[in-house]
Amino acid sequence: MTLRERAARTRSLPPLGGDAPGLLLAAVGVAAAIAVHAAVPAVPELTAAVVLGMAVAHLPGLRPVVRRVARPGLSTAGKRLMRLGIVLLGLKLSLDDVLGLGWATVAMVLTVVAATFAGTLWLGRRLGLPGDQSLLVATGYSICGASAIGAVSQAAGSEEEDVASSVALVTLCGTLAIAVLPLLQHPLGLGEIEFGRWVGASVHDVGQVVATAQTGGPGALREAVLVKLMRVMLLAPLVAGVAVVARRNARGAAAGGASADGADGVAKSGNRPPIVPLFVAGFLVMIVLRTTGVLPERALTLAGDAQELLLAAALFGLGSAVHLPTMVRTGGRLALLGLGSWVVVAGVSYAGVLITT
Repeated sequence: MTLRERAARTRSLPPLGGDAPGLLLAAVGVAAAIAVHAAVPAVPELTAAVVLGMAVAHLPGLRPVVRRVARPGLSTAGKRLMRLGIVLLGLKLSLDDVLGLGWATVAMVLTVVAATFAGTLWLGRRLGLPGDQSLLVATGYSICGASAIGAVSQAAGSEEEDVASSVALVTLCGTLAIAVLPLLQHPLGLGEIEFGRWVGASVHDVGQVVATAQTGGPGALREAVLVKLMRVMLLAPLVAGVAVVARRNARGAAAGGASADGADGVAKSGNRPPIVPLFVAGFLVMIVLRTTGVLPERALTLAGDAQELLLAAALFGLGSAVHLPTMVRTGGRLALLGLGSWVVVAGVSYAGVLITT
């Protein structure tokens, strides 16, 4: 039996215990994250979920369970539940509210996202980070943290370890922003509105934006959320762009496989990802639905709660895939990338806020 045949046979084996043990563990992790947030409100549920997932994966008594029995269900949580959470995220967006900020702010947000994404991707490649880590960190910093990383990883077919390490970095830096940015408001000469827009343009996750901006007052919080949601709207075109590149790469790989392996290469050509993944289409449909105003406030509240639970379960699953020894080997370079990207997104957004307000 060749090495390729042995690997294919291993992949075809049914997962030990199915998805149930891992999904149950993810549910327990979500409950624990909620309890942490209730005890320490400054710690968002999603941040707690990632950290708890990482902790469970490295506890001696639970480590074998996480790696074997619970692994299929945790992987399902990290992928499928993430997609459902991203679809429901669209219900937080209304075209009317976002466009009400004005075209100058729209241009500012586009510039921040483009500069952060391109700069982070370039720096990550110069640092020689493995796999898709550069792409995923660039996505997380420029759009909306772990949710964006999850969406782009689905389109790019990224390795689970790359996704987990990128989520851990972006979550850590976004959490630090909650403490650091409010201290810089007055030294940087930012009023309530300017501070809110700066936070919305530079902080990664929606929950982290809320936690940071509320220190500046209700006006800061409103502006921060609107600017942040404008960034989230760019998730769909970014995922579509990544899918186009992945599709092109798959086509090239299939052509190379066809020349080397004949029919085997042709068969692989059917694995190209769609240009607009189904969950991204659902995300866009939810935006349109929210914009129509047909959904009652109660339904939006329930959908928001469901989205938080789904994303918390997904992030617990991703956190459980973090392998600290592997992160240590690339930790210095990954931390340098995070710091560099943080400087870019904070600096460009600060300049944009000063120009447009």
